[in-house]
Amino acid sequence: MKSRFLFLTSSVVIMAIVVLAGCKTASLYSSGAVINGPSSKSIYANMQRAAVWQMDSIKHKGWRHPMGDWTSAALYTGLLAWQDVSKDTATLNFLTGVADSLQWKLKDGKSRYHADNYCIGQLYCQLYSLKKDQNRIADLKSLADTLKNRPHTESLEWKNNIGLREWAWCDALFMGPPPIAMLASVTGDRNYMNLVDKLWWKTSDYLYDNKERLFFRDSRYFTQKEKNGEKVFWSRGNAWVLAGLARVLEYMPEDYWDRRYWVAQFRDMASRIAGLQQADGTWHASLLDPASYPGKETSGTGFYCYAMAWGINHGILDASQYTATVDRAWEALVGCLHPNGMLGFAQPIGAAPGYVNYDDTELYAVGAFLLAGKEMMALHKDLNPKEETPTQKGK
Repeated sequence: MKSRFLFLTSSVVIMAIVVLAGCKTASLYSSGAVINGPSSKSIYANMQRAAVWQMDSIKHKGWRHPMGDWTSAALYTGLLAWQDVSKDTATLNFLTGVADSLQWKLKDGKSRYHADNYCIGQLYCQLYSLKKDQNRIADLKSLADTLKNRPHTESLEWKNNIGLREWAWCDALFMGPPPIAMLASVTGDRNYMNLVDKLWWKTSDYLYDNKERLFFRDSRYFTQKEKNGEKVFWSRGNAWVLAGLARVLEYMPEDYWDRRYWVAQFRDMASRIAGLQQADGTWHASLLDPASYPGKETSGTGFYCYAMAWGINHGILDASQYTATVDRAWEALVGCLHPNGMLGFAQPIGAAPGYVNYDDTELYAVGAFLLAGKEMMALHKDLNPKEETPTQKGK
């Protein structure tokens, strides 16, 4: 509970800084130094390139990871975003086919309550919204009901397989909270949102560094240092968190009693993250020691671009302050697409900063790219009023 009140205090200071900094950003836009950002047509085309390449790769080369894995689940969130803007029936059929193959179920066994293993619930809830078949969310609901009845009194220290029972690592805040928040939305049962709220702040109180306004990955990193002596804050780990905040807020009712604290944390982190963007438009694998990991990194950058663009579109972040940041990030992401549509420079699976290469690609990075693309299209939809958004027909 303690961090909630700190956010409300710090957010007042942050908003003052945002207003002052925003004046400079706004002047850049009005002076023509930044002209309109990307067009909706170009955003759409690059989303299509990435989505088509990824689905074709799965079709012809097979799955990089199991269909129900968290890596694949993160991809589905992006493909759902692509389908939403494209109305592409092939993508919808692909996603429905995945859910049918998994029988709309989560993983069974002792790891069932590991947050990674119910990230797939985001797919089930969104497809449930299209066809109100209770079987689509029955297993997720069963899991959430079990979580509601647990005491959640254990320490989150990284030992004794705590990840099987609690959200003890920062990545979990994209994996676990969004599907349960979506379940609360589609069922109308606020008790599920109360569960998300309770467990989110337990993790935040434990892993959030209020001074740095960033999340440690887990308790093992509390005392670790980078080569330059700074604390270890993993880019993708914090990107999972900021994206998780955006996705929960999207499904949280406007009148939810605790929403203002969520908004305050979102602004708190976004302000800090925006200031850590590198000259190449990306966020490198280590947020506070980018020189030790000088390469571009797309999985973290994609989720940051998505979350901040979402924040602008929903009136939570100041457009004059953050639009230039997300435009630079999107340009950098597009620059990491291979000619065939593969997204490179994605850090492989890990739990800490690591090195990245041009040919490194991952499902979750593509998911982040597509989520970002949808929000970027919404952000820039009015910049070219005479330009019609492409549709599937006539392509």
